[in-house]
Amino acid sequence: MTHALPRQTFTADVRALDALRDAELTPFWLDQAGAPAPSAALTGADDCDLAIVGAGFTGLWAALLAKERDPGADVVVVDAGAVAGQASGRNGGICMASLTHGVAQGAELFPNEEARLTELGMKNLDEIQQTIITHGIECGWERTGELDIATAPWHVEGLAEERDHYARVGLGHEWLDRRALQADIHSPTYEAGLWHHDAAILDPARLAWGLARACVEQGVRFYERTPVTDLRRAAAGVELRSPWGLLRARRAILATNAFKPLLRRLRLSIVPVYDYVLMTEPLTPRQLDAVGWSRRQALADAGSMFHYYRLTEDQRILWGGWDAFYFYGSRIAAELEERPDVHAKLAAHFLATFPQLDGLRFTHRWAGVIDTCARFCQFWGTALGGRVSYVLGYTGLGVAASRFGARVALDLVGGTPTDVTRLQMVRSRPLPFPPEPLRFPLIEITRRSTEHAELHGGRRNAWLRTLDRFGLGFDS
Repeated sequence: MTHALPRQTFTADVRALDALRDAELTPFWLDQAGAPAPSAALTGADDCDLAIVGAGFTGLWAALLAKERDPGADVVVVDAGAVAGQASGRNGGICMASLTHGVAQGAELFPNEEARLTELGMKNLDEIQQTIITHGIECGWERTGELDIATAPWHVEGLAEERDHYARVGLGHEWLDRRALQADIHSPTYEAGLWHHDAAILDPARLAWGLARACVEQGVRFYERTPVTDLRRAAAGVELRSPWGLLRARRAILATNAFKPLLRRLRLSIVPVYDYVLMTEPLTPRQLDAVGWSRRQALADAGSMFHYYRLTEDQRILWGGWDAFYFYGSRIAAELEERPDVHAKLAAHFLATFPQLDGLRFTHRWAGVIDTCARFCQFWGTALGGRVSYVLGYTGLGVAASRFGARVALDLVGGTPTDVTRLQMVRSRPLPFPPEPLRFPLIEITRRSTEHAELHGGRRNAWLRTLDRFGLGFDS
């Protein structure tokens, strides 16, 4: 039986290192012109109707939707860094309609709501597209769909099950056998593919920057470089404290992604996971012809350890995924983005997938931190007597789901039940991760077991089978 990807040889390692020789350790999307002028930090005291903590996709969508609902509301967004500086400016730019980390995952977690969640996901994707058009956001939006690819014979059965899920919920899709897939995109590792039409590709930083501009045009105020260190109830709402100031608000939404939650109750619900990414130089016309890929679909492997990849507007290939790393104590630090061994493994896998691109160089390499939860998709809640709502746990599929997450968080903090706040998906919570010192070894055992299974025909050991029985796992 073949493996999902050939094991690296010494020759492949040398070629991978050569391809990485000039790659800068910086996110490609953030290494371009067009970022909005930085906002001032909060100093002194300020008041508002709605405070939003976090200037990534969730926080930006929450601010824009809040102003659409009530143009007169005073909305303030605060962030410890800059707009889109973390996950929202570092991801692959693949915008999937699914709200549940895939249709199969949704069917397993919320079988009674599968049709409704599919409908909400597609409506949400359409509304993202309409917002981009309405506000003139130039972010390279292309409604290409995504092609999930079996790279080993044992993947094909799982991919066929996914196809059945798409057929049952009525989502457009196309099955490609090995011959049809090879005619479309040329790789010796491909066995079969499922092209589903519920996805788009985009430039995530430019989307976030465009949303921030739209927010400002609607009167939203921003404080950047303003870490919120304390959140507490106040007589007329809540107080958010930073090292240099105080923000008083009637209500607040927490959109802090993988960073340490302001509510202690959430600290076992998510773990920060690092995902690593590469970007090539632009392909020449000859190199593009050698690959095919004329329909420009987003691509993802069908295995448990997977790569995601896509073409950019200027014909580069973004290549990420496979390993996802948790560091002891839920550590988040800039130095953890520097993992030459991980980037070299990614480069070797790229060259195994597209050997005809030998000699292509990578210009950028980076990492981003993801808020992983045990059920693989976002969850919500309220605190401080309903004056605060939160949404976390996207687990790496939040480009589109963040808008829905923001919409639900707004409904929750508004205090009036809606059709979406009544969903089981919204009312339920994932199981917690164990605290340290158990957390790190258990996650590491899971990660290593998953990689071993992926490289040995999908054979899952007793540990993984136990997690499967309880619907648990670890992923990015």
